[in-house]
Amino acid sequence: MNVDPEQLAREAVDRMLLTGPDIASPRTAGRYVVGMPMWMWVHQSPTSYGPNSASATLAGVTVTATAKVNHIDWAMGDGSMVTCNGPGTAYTASYSKQESPTCGHTYTRTSATQRDGKYPVAATATWTVDWQVNGGGETGQFTETRQSQAQVPIGEVQVVR
Repeated sequence: MNVDPEQLAREAVDRMLLTGPDIASPRTAGRYVVGMPMWMWVHQSPTSYGPNSASATLAGVTVTATAKVNHIDWAMGDGSMVTCNGPGTAYTASYSKQESPTCGHTYTRTSATQRDGKYPVAATATWTVDWQVNGGGETGQFTETRQSQAQVPIGEVQVVR
């Protein structure tokens, strides 16, 4: 029997139960406004960000695969795409109105004309999977993608004189 080690690695990845990003921000219940920097970040766990490892065996050949998120592509719902090479930085009030140093976006229009008054946001994680045949044999790499969705309301601040 000829064993395909990459196929075994893919079976190992299936056992990991990888998911799309666990979006911490933007939150559906958050309050966001036009012109204010939005900070984007995700919670990290083995299934939503990695690293995560698993093995699979067939006909005496065991392959171990390790998966971790390489980057996250955010489709912001307003036509903008943002690529973040890490999980993002969690916002705290001490940052005030600064832009995120790692992952952010600033909306220029309200979401009032969107369905349900919210922008549909999609975060797509690209996972890099490194695999190797146990006992020092072949190695390889492939990618997997997983996506999560959110709905984000963007309002407008009105100045009263």
